[in-house]
Amino acid sequence: MLGLRHFMSAPSTSNGLQLAVSYRQILKIMLPISFAIMIPQLNFITNNVFLGHLSKQALAVAGVTGVYYLIFAAIGYGLNNGLQALISRRAGENRPEEIGKLFNQGVYVSLFIAAIGILLTYLFTPILFKHFISDQERMNQAISFLRIRIWGLPFLYIYQMRNALLVGTNQSRYLVAGTAAEAVSNVLLDYVLIFGKWGFPTLGFNGAAYASIISEFIGMAVVFAVIHFKGIGKKFQLFDHFNWDGYNLKLILSMSAPLIFQNAISIMSWEYFFLLIDRHGEVALAVSNTMRNIFGFFGAFTWAFAATSNTMVSNIIGQGKKEEVWKLIGKIVQLSTGFALIVAIILNIFPYLFLSIYGQSENFIQEAIPVLRVVSVAMILMSVSTVLVNAVTGTGNSKVTLSIEAFTIFFYCIYVYLVLDKLFLPIKFGWMSEWVYWISMFIPSYLYLRSGRWKKKMI
Repeated sequence: MLGLRHFMSAPSTSNGLQLAVSYRQILKIMLPISFAIMIPQLNFITNNVFLGHLSKQALAVAGVTGVYYLIFAAIGYGLNNGLQALISRRAGENRPEEIGKLFNQGVYVSLFIAAIGILLTYLFTPILFKHFISDQERMNQAISFLRIRIWGLPFLYIYQMRNALLVGTNQSRYLVAGTAAEAVSNVLLDYVLIFGKWGFPTLGFNGAAYASIISEFIGMAVVFAVIHFKGIGKKFQLFDHFNWDGYNLKLILSMSAPLIFQNAISIMSWEYFFLLIDRHGEVALAVSNTMRNIFGFFGAFTWAFAATSNTMVSNIIGQGKKEEVWKLIGKIVQLSTGFALIVAIILNIFPYLFLSIYGQSENFIQEAIPVLRVVSVAMILMSVSTVLVNAVTGTGNSKVTLSIEAFTIFFYCIYVYLVLDKLFLPIKFGWMSEWVYWISMFIPSYLYLRSGRWKKKMI
């Protein structure tokens, strides 16, 4: 099964920074990452389960606000991916003294971007929402929520920087502690702040915003405590070189800027999708929000494989083993697709199980089931495409990744505009846009990697 004999006997590397091309190495990196990605998605689901029991409108509005916040989270993820590729390359080159310098400059950049995100949310988002959200009450609720929620951005970004450090240095197992702390605190705070339990005030919809901010801070604090007590900070000289470093700052920006823009336009197109869904009514918006939750939660495995592809491709190239890159990609795709197929089968056999937790009507479930089947197919397509595009990132050519994203978004936006706005078809056809998205991403990623042009790229 997937070369099980090779998986079990794969050799490990001697210095802990240089990686081996094996199923065992892939899973060793991937599994803690999947847990770290899954828990924030579980937090989204927890928020929406509580909000679904609060009111249908709260569940509907959570779709728009959730994707809006994901835009900024995706910007941080783009910075994280660029930083991770650089750290992985230095790890593959066995240059640990450079890793702390890169990490510190990443913190500088992330805090600057967080400040911009907060300003934009207060000054320009209300103007944008007035053009798309027809219901005045839903619009006011969304704006009020986001003006609270956006203050979690600095904690989220610094939290993401630790991902780049731990994954890039083959220490992804330490992701678990901070993620678990965030998950537990988020569930408890959601319960007490949304419904006013245990003597806390009843904050309703906005309670979910406060809960998320506090849990993000707790997760960040715990993981940095782990980094300190495990000696990781000392090993890589974190914060020893916290002065402004023009060379590494420029290197991070040149690597991450295309990825930041790529991730931003990707999720902005999804926000555009949700704003078009808003015109199809409250039930359609609530159904789509649950699809976002399911897509995010079960997609955690695929995104973990994608992050593994990024770091391992960069590390292997750093070792001078470019001839093994395509072999590595093939192994990751096999595992990623296998996980996605299992998830798709489970979702299609037990759709009621996943949809009933939101406490909605039978009409809601019946409308959601066809969409769920569309989403399950999209997950299989994503399991291949996102691994390949992250492999492109790992080669160091983030400008190519941006070009692939722009190509993909062009077709995606045309599709959702025609289907949801001009033709006003049922939302299951709108969600087929995910098929368009992942197929459009696969083709250029595959062609670029097969061409071998990435072998000349130096970072």
